Amino acid sequence: MPQAGRRPLSNKPFSDGFKLTAITLIVCDPSHLCIEMPELPEVETSRRGIAPWIENQEVSRVVVRQHNLRWPVACEIEQKLPGQKIRSLSRRAKYLLIRTDAGTAILHLGMSGSLRIIDTGTPAGVHDHVDIELSNGKALRFRDPRRFGSLLWADDPFEHPLLRNLGPEPLDEAFDGDYLRQTAQGRRVSIKQFLMNASVVVGIGNIYASESLFVARIHPKRQAGRIALRRMESLVDAIKTVLGKAIDAGGTTLRDFHGGDGEPGYFQLQLEVYGRGDQPCLRCRRPISVIVLGQRSTYYCKNCQR
Repeated sequence: MPQAGRRPLSNKPFSDGFKLTAITLIVCDPSHLCIEMPELPEVETSRRGIAPWIENQEVSRVVVRQHNLRWPVACEIEQKLPGQKIRSLSRRAKYLLIRTDAGTAILHLGMSGSLRIIDTGTPAGVHDHVDIELSNGKALRFRDPRRFGSLLWADDPFEHPLLRNLGPEPLDEAFDGDYLRQTAQGRRVSIKQFLMNASVVVGIGNIYASESLFVARIHPKRQAGRIALRRMESLVDAIKTVLGKAIDAGGTTLRDFHGGDGEPGYFQLQLEVYGRGDQPCLRCRRPISVIVLGQRSTYYCKNCQR
């Protein structure tokens, strides 16, 4: 992973083998997660907050002040987007898809990106890199201090190298116990690392994997291919519950996306195991254990998880 404050080593165009750099979240309190960079629930909350302001609106102009993000801003953003009506704002994994008849803008918030709805002509700050101005006098502003975000273009976003090999969405009906069990057949990798593989399922990061496995009472080191269907079904239910609560928390505590000079404030999640090493388990009161799996800190209860 690039060091904090450092630019990526390369901004060359994509290849079929491209993989997105992993993102680490920061725990700022033993029992709460302070989201400092966007993950799937935060991106979904952003989508829900912004969609009513931009859907069915015509793009009047695009202002790109800084082209050099994680990769250069696609030239089509300035050439094709103006004059188009935004048909929808959807999400795939942690990518926001701004759909028009001419194509789709693919936006990733990176490590520090945020979006706001502002009045057209609002003075830009040094980190306000892109404004998509709308015919209703509003604009969608993309702010990214560390410039690890991206704004790309595709005729068919699902054929873009970043999206075409992704697994199912964790909240979709297609993601169920049968799918997870069949996909895990013969896999000796730990279940936690298996869940964090975006080709298996998207959006389950380090924290959500630890929390979901605790809810499902599954040991994070257990081989994915050795978990029975019944337990996989329980795990899928846990994943949907954990992510659903995160999205619900965002919907009630995230600051308004419209107006003001501040950034949207990310919310806090009550955590049961992550970041609570050596503290008593909330179920059995025995100490929470910490190990490293795939170079990521993993929290679990030896007594509750098997």
